[in-house]
Amino acid sequence: MVNVALLVRLEAKPGKEAEVERFLHDGLAIVQQEPATIAWFAIRMGPSTFGIFDAFPDEAGRQAHLSGKVAAALRSKADELFAQSPTIEKIDVLAAKLPQ
Repeated sequence: MVNVALLVRLEAKPGKEAEVERFLHDGLAIVQQEPATIAWFAIRMGPSTFGIFDAFPDEAGRQAHLSGKVAAALRSKADELFAQSPTIEKIDVLAAKLPQ
């Protein structure tokens, strides 16, 4: 069951869109090693706007993710890839349908 989530908005610098897409693809291998990350989606919302939506069973799982390798990689690449600092929103999940 998931109870909390994160929505991260990323705006690529001009000409860095393909690099942001690769960065997000590479993030999948890292989050697959996080047992408390129940669902993780890298998304594209427009030509230069990307995002990450991920869900967790509880606040401890969300905090572990925020302290983990993907978050560290995001911080280390922020100045190089993004036009502005990533926006991270903490979300409460009211209902969810997940594969069983």
